[in-house]
Amino acid sequence: MTDITETGSARPGGLWLAFTRNRLSWVGLALLATIVLVAIFAPSLAPYNPLEQNIVARLEPPSAEYLLGTDSFGRDVLSRLIYGARISLFVGFVAILIAMVVGTTIGVISGYIGGIFDQIVMGVLDVMLSFPTLLLGLMIAAMLGASLENLIIAIAVTEVAPFARVARAPTITLKQRDFVEASRAYGCGPLRIMFRHILPNMLSDVVVMSSLWMASAIRTEASLSFIGLGVPPPTATWGGMIREGFENILDAWWLAVFPSFAILLTVLALNLLGDALRDASDPRSR
Repeated sequence: MTDITETGSARPGGLWLAFTRNRLSWVGLALLATIVLVAIFAPSLAPYNPLEQNIVARLEPPSAEYLLGTDSFGRDVLSRLIYGARISLFVGFVAILIAMVVGTTIGVISGYIGGIFDQIVMGVLDVMLSFPTLLLGLMIAAMLGASLENLIIAIAVTEVAPFARVARAPTITLKQRDFVEASRAYGCGPLRIMFRHILPNMLSDVVVMSSLWMASAIRTEASLSFIGLGVPPPTATWGGMIREGFENILDAWWLAVFPSFAILLTVLALNLLGDALRDASDPRSR
């Protein structure tokens, strides 16, 4: 049997053409690509070991030897900033990937089954959505403890409900379409219909939203690290660096400014890219 699909989304060629016409999309793509490459090649780009301490050179301002200065332990800020990109991007990507898989699965199943099951699931998701993202992540991280794995879990849980909402709405519409009825007539089971016919028709919307929510995940990671619920020290994280900079803001302004600027650029790149993808995937905006 040949899979039958119907969708209102743009074809890949048209989507790419619409995406390339948006100049800001190229700015976001270039910024994100640069940050990703810096994270990948961190061992080659970092001038010093990010964990190496030099008490003699503590709180050195930006200079030729230390381009972005040093922290209160004499560690090179530039090196820690470069290695911190690895943590932020890894946590953001993995957390959003987990949330996308789990949330989309819940949304598709709930929307397809409907009835009392859908009402119960949506009620639970509404309770989760009633909590601010940071507050919910803080509660989960506080219960699980500070570690990289727990941080990813905490952020992923906060993003499950939005993904489920995004997946549920088109599922309710698509399950009434003719190609789904034809699949039932051919004897396809519910699982095959949901994940072979319905899911591919909404996947572009889910992927587009994931780029926007990854920016939110990176902000949440930095916020949790700032309050001590992120990756434990001495691992370099942007949120942890900002926390240390806040404690020395009057004596060493560079400790907080540079990691904050790094988060700003990363979030800006993801938002520009996500907005461009969202506009390109929506035929009404072209």
